[in-house]
Amino acid sequence: MSYRIPVVKVQLVRERTLHTEVLQIRCAKDAADLLQAYLEGVDREHGVVLILDTKHKVRRIQTVSIGSLDASILHPREILKVAILGNASGIILGHNHPSGDPEPSPEDEIISQRLAKACQLMGIDFLDHLILGDGGVVSLKERGLF
Repeated sequence: MSYRIPVVKVQLVRERTLHTEVLQIRCAKDAADLLQAYLEGVDREHGVVLILDTKHKVRRIQTVSIGSLDASILHPREILKVAILGNASGIILGHNHPSGDPEPSPEDEIISQRLAKACQLMGIDFLDHLILGDGGVVSLKERGLF
């Protein structure tokens, strides 16, 4: 009996370029400014990963989840897939709350804690999880939530 096994390759494809004043992330505000520029005008919740090199320079940005008006499915597996394919030394997770209220939900705290554990196992620095809303930005790292 003969079997056919697909031989595949994974390739990253550039969708577009984001013009920004921020290249290196030095603080949560730098990441928040970049995420706000990237998410400008979206009407649903988007989960986004910033892929960083060893000097915290942003090498790429990728949307990992698009949800509804009030929810987005974020899973460590999907976030780490993006990080590994992007050769990330570190990552920052960000998502918007279309309601305008950037306060983290219990689910936001849980995903941050799970992702921190998964990143530690993979040797990738999980630097922050930022939530953006009309009322500002919340850093889950600064709040000590992971």
